Amino acid sequence: MDFDAALLDGFPVTSYTTVKGDATAEIEIKKSRFIGRVAHVENEPAARDIIDQEKSKHPKARHWCTAFVLGPDARTQRCNDDGEPSGTAGTPMLDVLTGNQLTYVVAVVTRYFGGTLLGAGGLVRAYGAATSAALEGLTRVTRTLVVPVTVTLDYAQAEVAKAKCEQHGWAVIDAQYAQAVTLTLGVAPANLDEMDAVLADISAGQAHAVAGEPTYA
Repeated sequence: MDFDAALLDGFPVTSYTTVKGDATAEIEIKKSRFIGRVAHVENEPAARDIIDQEKSKHPKARHWCTAFVLGPDARTQRCNDDGEPSGTAGTPMLDVLTGNQLTYVVAVVTRYFGGTLLGAGGLVRAYGAATSAALEGLTRVTRTLVVPVTVTLDYAQAEVAKAKCEQHGWAVIDAQYAQAVTLTLGVAPANLDEMDAVLADISAGQAHAVAGEPTYA
């Protein structure tokens, strides 16, 4: 099976963890309301859109503090205190995201001031707690780097191939049934040669497997 290893240059890690969906939670401390929202996003414009949504939803709030992490290797990290004392809002929010080893995720905490100053330590705890509370409402998802491999087999061979995939922990991404069965399988780059050998054994060397471009699945 031919595979251009240079295709892996744009994939810095073999897996990453993100969240699924969007969740909100609210806490109150000394009459200040902290409304946390955490959501999955694919890029910075999507993160900015979530932030703008919260500002539109809560126009009378005092602060909209933010943090987001992007990239499979979590290389892009941004946070903003939005007028709170430096390091007391965006940084603890970012710490919650990175401490949970998450990426492709944005957090916004909207604050309605309750009239009592909380101090630097109180703010750090409040913004971190609001982010954590929203995060608790989300499912975490691990995405693993795979190479899609397409192969056409007869019906009996296809059933054996699917069983072998289950045995080895390889994914069956798709199956198209016609006069023969065209399978799309997902395998880690390091296991391509092993999969090629298994498919050759199943088909007595007759099947021609084609490797596609890597992706996170």
